Amino acid sequence: MSEENQETEVKETLTEESVQASQTESLKKKYRLITGESVLPNGEAKPSTLAFIGMYILGLIVFGVHFLFGNGVNASDDASMPLRIVSSLIALTGSESVPIGFVLVMGFITWANRMMNVSTSGRWVTIALLVITFMPVLIQIDDMLGYILSLFSDGDVGDFIPFGYDYIIFGAIFTLLFWGATWKYQRSFSYAVTTNAVIFQHSFLLSRSHRRILFDRISEVMVERTPMGTMLGYATVTIMTDSGVGLVDETVGVNAGGNMPGTSDKSEDSTATKVRKGFLRSFFAFLSYQRTSRRVDPDPKHCFYKIRKWESTKLMLNEMHKKHSSSNLLEDLKEAISSDEK
Repeated sequence: MSEENQETEVKETLTEESVQASQTESLKKKYRLITGESVLPNGEAKPSTLAFIGMYILGLIVFGVHFLFGNGVNASDDASMPLRIVSSLIALTGSESVPIGFVLVMGFITWANRMMNVSTSGRWVTIALLVITFMPVLIQIDDMLGYILSLFSDGDVGDFIPFGYDYIIFGAIFTLLFWGATWKYQRSFSYAVTTNAVIFQHSFLLSRSHRRILFDRISEVMVERTPMGTMLGYATVTIMTDSGVGLVDETVGVNAGGNMPGTSDKSEDSTATKVRKGFLRSFFAFLSYQRTSRRVDPDPKHCFYKIRKWESTKLMLNEMHKKHSSSNLLEDLKEAISSDEK
């Protein structure tokens, strides 16, 4: 081998080592690893690009409503009832009046999204939908304030907001902002399996969270694949611990608090009245009964949320859990004692 070839191989080796050292140092800072700890090969994961597809669909629905109210619908007399209802709602929305129809449609979408308790039913999504719902109303109120102030002044008072509500333009702006925030949010989660622990990390805007779970604290590893996940090739891997990580308490039922008003026994009540009040109290207690159960909560902050390489991640977690479990340590100790006796 010539000297030039040897020098080239040495330079390539040094380059690979420097790149690997740089990556190791970057991962150490990113996941706040302790001394001697490193991320396992293929041990880093992020949510799939399609993990938050519901957010993108909701943004598309927002644009669709704006597009519908911006262009209008001409329903004939023989049109279907839903089409005529939509046409009537759009007719209620005009540039010279309060956009009642738009508020009703967007308000219903906001309410339905909140009540379905799906991945898009969070607090911040609901707040964003409410802002979108009442934005044209705010602009119309601004026009009304400008008109009222002009009645008490000599000159023409301009609007505080120097533009009207264009449904197509605002629909496109809201949809792009919604999609941009969703893209930023899904990239804010990162997960790692290291030589010592499992790390869940979240960094979005000013919010920061960092959870570190040791392998010997893991009691169960669960995999959840939804029909959408099966088609798109991702799954959620949830870690259960003895301290309750991954579980939430869910209360089913309604609790009005106390007894039903007017059902308290009084000294002057007859036997029939007491029996009737006792029946009402029992019936009210049955209606207001609450049942609390524990269920698995696939929170992106506390699990491998909708990742693509879920099979290798599950296998890696099971192997590391077995390696660090107390039973495995006892077996290693037993083998060490047996070898010493021999």
